[in-house]
Amino acid sequence: MNGTGGPSTTTQHALEGLRRAINAGTLRPGERVGQDELAQQLGVSIAPVREALRILEQEGQVTYYPRRGYFVTELRMADLREIYELRSALEARAVRHALGALDESALERITRAAADCANAVDSDDVLAELDANRRFHMAILEPAEQPHTLRVIRLLWDSTEAYRALYYNSPEERRASLQAHDRILDAVRARDEHALLRELDAHRDRALAVLGAILT
Repeated sequence: MNGTGGPSTTTQHALEGLRRAINAGTLRPGERVGQDELAQQLGVSIAPVREALRILEQEGQVTYYPRRGYFVTELRMADLREIYELRSALEARAVRHALGALDESALERITRAAADCANAVDSDDVLAELDANRRFHMAILEPAEQPHTLRVIRLLWDSTEAYRALYYNSPEERRASLQAHDRILDAVRARDEHALLRELDAHRDRALAVLGAILT
């Protein structure tokens, strides 16, 4: 750690490399993380890799097993349903606070992120779409200025990143997500709380159904 309490530059580099590997599906749920190989690929020593893994363990993205090492966290469908139900409740709370505070600057960020999602789908860039998708959803919630609620929501997102990557590996689902984003954006622009919550729930439900089909 550095003097400000955040990760050092080399740890941040290792952390970003691990996140990319998980998001891209290079490291899949249940797969062991080879620390030596990863350190070599990233051009760092083993120490920042271990620190990055400890950070991801706190987020729930990896799990440590004594004498076996770190593995990308493997979730049961029951776990995924619980996480999505928690997201539904917390995101609904954030939406109710956010819509009244939504200004043109926030709307511009949401619209730009939606466009970035579309561009990523057109270029078949799953990692770029994952990043833009997260920015889209968070830009809707951030005007709520509910820092504790948003912190928990981000942790819940973090804990399912590997599964979101599986979902977005389907070209059909990437296109379907754009259509969902269009409907969500229409509800945001109309400041229609009920329509927005309905579309967000439908968006999450579809992702959960697709993941259920993949995992069972």
